Amino acid sequence: MKHNVCNFEYDEFGGTSALIARTTGHALQHDHYINKGTAFSLEERDRLGLNGALPPSPRNLASQVTNSAAKVRDKEDDIERYIYIRALFDRNVTLAHALIASDLSYYMRIIYTPTVGLVCQRYSNIFRSANGIHFYPGNIDQAEEILARYIYRDIRVAVVTDNEGILGIGDQGTGGIAICLGKLMLYTQGAGIAPWHCLPISLDIGTDNPDLLADKEYLGWRHPRLTGQAYLDFVGAFSAAFKKVFPHALCQWEDFSRQNAFAIRDSYVDEMISFNDDIQGTGAVTLAAVLAAMRIKKESLTEQTFLVHGAGAGGVGIAEQIHVALCAEGLSAEEAAERIFTTDSRGVVTNRPDLPPYKKKFAKERERFPWLAGAGPGDVLLTAIKEAGVTVLIGTSGQAGSFTREISEAMLANTARPVILPLSNPTAKCEATPEQLIHWTKGRALVATGSPFAPVTYNNTTFPIGQCNNVFVFPGVGLGIIGSGATTVLPSFFTAAAHAVAAQVNDQALARGELLPNVHQLRQVSLEVAVAVGMEAITAGVAPRCCFSRFAHQGNPERLRTLLVNMRWQPDYLPVKSRLTDP
Repeated sequence: MKHNVCNFEYDEFGGTSALIARTTGHALQHDHYINKGTAFSLEERDRLGLNGALPPSPRNLASQVTNSAAKVRDKEDDIERYIYIRALFDRNVTLAHALIASDLSYYMRIIYTPTVGLVCQRYSNIFRSANGIHFYPGNIDQAEEILARYIYRDIRVAVVTDNEGILGIGDQGTGGIAICLGKLMLYTQGAGIAPWHCLPISLDIGTDNPDLLADKEYLGWRHPRLTGQAYLDFVGAFSAAFKKVFPHALCQWEDFSRQNAFAIRDSYVDEMISFNDDIQGTGAVTLAAVLAAMRIKKESLTEQTFLVHGAGAGGVGIAEQIHVALCAEGLSAEEAAERIFTTDSRGVVTNRPDLPPYKKKFAKERERFPWLAGAGPGDVLLTAIKEAGVTVLIGTSGQAGSFTREISEAMLANTARPVILPLSNPTAKCEATPEQLIHWTKGRALVATGSPFAPVTYNNTTFPIGQCNNVFVFPGVGLGIIGSGATTVLPSFFTAAAHAVAAQVNDQALARGELLPNVHQLRQVSLEVAVAVGMEAITAGVAPRCCFSRFAHQGNPERLRTLLVNMRWQPDYLPVKSRLTDP
């Protein structure tokens, strides 16, 4: 199937195995999707009008990667490394992604967390070139026109942020688009969604960050954040335009504030092909870790009692996903909700009069749990673990040290293999370190974290620590939705994704206590997630039988897998032909 992409066309399924350019000469070097830099062969240079435009000795992709890696390592800090990689992306997409793929675990921390947080904070000062689309109140009424004239027309996935809930650092104004850039690079690395199918979008509705408003270099809209109806109207205008211009594209909502994250996800779930990664991606990857733990424990989800410490977007998203999984295993909605406790700054979440809507689903009735009344602020978590018999403890509170030795020992009293997941980022906010948890439980705790941690040695046994990273989920979910032609995003997609991720942890890894795959498995994990999500869409009746013309999956798992494999872009140079010089 041929696709037109601005200055070139290509056969997505490998038919011609070439890029067909509409131009020649120096213009080829300025299109970052076509440009090969020094890797243009002598024959291509001659045929494409590049003779004399490059040094005479070609350098192949592998040599370019080696050369670029040396330059990255020579940079003085990760911000400079980020700037180099983004600049490389802006002039040669294939080389940039080949470089990242050469050592994904190393480069991921540069293009995404933790470095991207610093990039968001310093975005205006380190700005080099524009990427994606920036909407603000001065142009939102032209949203449809702006999207329609975007240079790359075949958009399949957009990552969209309003910049307010950036990682653990909050409102970063227009700088939040760096999050979208990083996520989309991971869509390409994991799922193989070609970079020209990806669109980063910032909904710049102002900022309440006083440092940004006072910064003379700040590039965003200098205005306090829109709220209330003005905010809703802005998001509504964007959503209507996006749906009209890109009706089949996936929209991933990213880093909204807690209340807005749930409100927007729920408002547009039936109007757009969309999901919120902070809620649903976090929920799925955490569920994957729990499912892997169940294989080690040889127990079922329905035998567990869960406590999520920190009822923000991520915490409630985790609770939601566990709830969906429990229902899938036979519990009623009410029975499943009874097994899930959540806490916030005021203790165990109960039906308080001022409770935000997104917390209500797991709020407890105080009269049903008499021990709630006797739990003071300092011991509410310990009391809840003891009285409710918690066997799975998940931390999303951002409260460093909140999982204590006493809490760990209380978990151990409830179950022989407690599952304890301190997920708060960055490392300084982690509820407990894996080393502490493993020592306090005498090597019995099953641990995964939100930040990367080194393996822990206890009693002559080494315990690798898996990372609950959303990257194991969202690229595959996106590919599965796109490949199946799903017309909506169902909660069951993320349950399917969680099971697929957990299945990639083999028996040897489980024996070492690992709960998640290694990031070097990302491409394979993403494929398995995509197949699982695509089949769930087909089974649920939300995916057409005909997708991508003669390459339709026709509801067949093997055809779907073949389709997804062939759709994936690889960072390899293809021969370049020109409509101006080649027959």
